[in-house]
Amino acid sequence: MILLLTAYGRKEIALFSLFWTALAAGLWQLHPAAALIPLAALVFTLSFFRDPTRRVPVGPETLVAPADGRVTDIADFPAGEHLPEPSVRVGIFLSVFDVHVNRTPCAGVVKSTKYTPGDYLDARHPDCARRNERNDILIERAPAGDRVLVRQISGAIARRIVCACRENDVLEKGQRVGMIKFGSRTELYVPSRSLAEVMVKVGDRVKGGETVIARTR
Repeated sequence: MILLLTAYGRKEIALFSLFWTALAAGLWQLHPAAALIPLAALVFTLSFFRDPTRRVPVGPETLVAPADGRVTDIADFPAGEHLPEPSVRVGIFLSVFDVHVNRTPCAGVVKSTKYTPGDYLDARHPDCARRNERNDILIERAPAGDRVLVRQISGAIARRIVCACRENDVLEKGQRVGMIKFGSRTELYVPSRSLAEVMVKVGDRVKGGETVIARTR
């Protein structure tokens, strides 16, 4: 099996590969077994930046998970500064072992992206969505006449959010839109009036771009 790596991690992949390989070569001179430690670290680094292909479900009525990970909460939220109308939030926690590439939950047009600096609380902390560094991607679904929001949130380890889309970009469902490096949280906000059914529950494992997370009207 060929390990596909994301282009969002080219710099880190090159630097860590050089570092771990050089360290392994040095330790090999001391004791061959010691070289296994940095080699294992190299495998982990490459694994973190993996970018597997996904089978994206067809149909405009379904929304797919914007990230791999575990569903930690499903809650109602009122309209606010970043939410154009009352919405339902589905929160997904990504551990360091999950794929960290983010994907769009639906086809649509990017109406705005907004980066907000902040803290680096653990991504499972209840206040992380409000206090942590984050990036919002607001996507308009023209046929449905609504907008969904994808929020990328950094965690205690993650210190860099990559957003690969810009205002007015036209997106396909499941398209790669960035990543959060080294542990994080991703949230999906769906307008309550458009939501027919949430297809996941707290504790479920989901795959970005592949798992149907909700059905809309």
